[in-house]
Amino acid sequence: MRIKLLLLAIYMWAWSWSCILAFTPSSDGLMRIELKKRQLDLNSISAARIIPGREVDTPLNDPKADIVYLKNYHDTQYYGEISCYFHSKYRSRMSSTYTKIGIPCKIHYGSGYISGFFSLDYVKVGDIIIKDQEFVEVTKQGFLTFLTVKFDGILGLGFQDISVGQATPLWYNMIQQGHVSQQLFSFWFNRDPDSKVGGEIVFGGFDWKHFRGDHTYVPITKKGYWQIEVGDILIANNSTGLCEHGCAAIVDSGTSVLAGPTTIVAQINHAIGAQGILSLECKNVVFKYGNVIWEFLVSGISPEIVCVDIGLCVHNGSNYMSTGIETLVQNKTSKGSSMNESALCTFCEMVVFWIQMQINQQKTKEKVFKYVNELCEIIPNPGGKSFINCDEIESLPLVSFTIGNKSFPLSPEQYVLKIEQGCSTVCISGFTVLDVPRPQGPLWILGDIFMGAYHTVFDYGNLRIGFAKAA
Repeated sequence: MRIKLLLLAIYMWAWSWSCILAFTPSSDGLMRIELKKRQLDLNSISAARIIPGREVDTPLNDPKADIVYLKNYHDTQYYGEISCYFHSKYRSRMSSTYTKIGIPCKIHYGSGYISGFFSLDYVKVGDIIIKDQEFVEVTKQGFLTFLTVKFDGILGLGFQDISVGQATPLWYNMIQQGHVSQQLFSFWFNRDPDSKVGGEIVFGGFDWKHFRGDHTYVPITKKGYWQIEVGDILIANNSTGLCEHGCAAIVDSGTSVLAGPTTIVAQINHAIGAQGILSLECKNVVFKYGNVIWEFLVSGISPEIVCVDIGLCVHNGSNYMSTGIETLVQNKTSKGSSMNESALCTFCEMVVFWIQMQINQQKTKEKVFKYVNELCEIIPNPGGKSFINCDEIESLPLVSFTIGNKSFPLSPEQYVLKIEQGCSTVCISGFTVLDVPRPQGPLWILGDIFMGAYHTVFDYGNLRIGFAKAA
């Protein structure tokens, strides 16, 4: 039985279900893992969610570049087939290369968890056999989420700094055992819904056919995840403000969407007409404190201390405390009317930011509060979905990320997910909320939507990531 692994760019080292993996070899000297496609539904999109140097010259026929073709689960899950040595289904008692470790392990993900124990065996990826690779044999999975996904395990490509039990990642062993001539791997995601090939991952190089122009490379800012810095996020040509002086971003093939701060995501979803749930709490903050916030800001008081001064945030040194919008969902009463202090602080921070942005644009007070209340209304629901009128997609604006002082625009066709529901089509915004408090945040996760638009090179040797327009 073949086992399909979701290939993550940032997460863990590697774990597999208690199965062995199969592969299809290629004849052009590159390892290709093929991605498959499948009809997308609303349940699966939730399950699919879980962040300058020498130019590299790697021709397509490099004998030490290994390509694994990937399969596309309708633009939200990309997975490929690998294998363990001489097996189609993993049973350690049948493997002559198996070494028992037996240390128990439990790994939590955003949509569930798995538990099992460490083992050691040979693993085959494309044409490459990696010897003595640590992995987790999964004996239990939490929740029903994993039942709806197409992959059977996760092959992580993050740094050892965050690997569970400090296990050596498979990618590290590929390098140490001399399987690749270039210390990099690359992703191409095929967003064509009618194509049988969903994309590919190339170990040790990249395929020139799948990008145009040169890659723009930016350095890794923090090892662990593949984390970089992004600049301002623009709606059409208008700044959203929060990341104007830089925000952290994790590039992650294991996240299907684009996740970022509510402060920006609400502005984007407002601009593209996405509808979430009505947030009475956000509007209550505007109603109760809006005039005070306005007066403080127009009088020149720093936005960073407004929420502290009116008593909605607790001052902590140079920062004020906020644990993010998710706290609101977790602490609502059955009547849905109460909030804890950190949720009030989060809403206050957003309202202050939005009002300040409008003041900077010299808008009247009446127009400012109308706009802020509209932003409150389209804060996404706890499931993260914001719906869009499918007939209006062509008229929606570009949303651009600034990376390495260069603009990387996304068209509405690229950031809107189309989902077939029976005889109808549902369109969902590809932007969802992720509120990470300081100092780690604000934080973006650039998932498959971004990587589908831009061919991505993870340059381990030079600790950088490169983006070029996908072809």
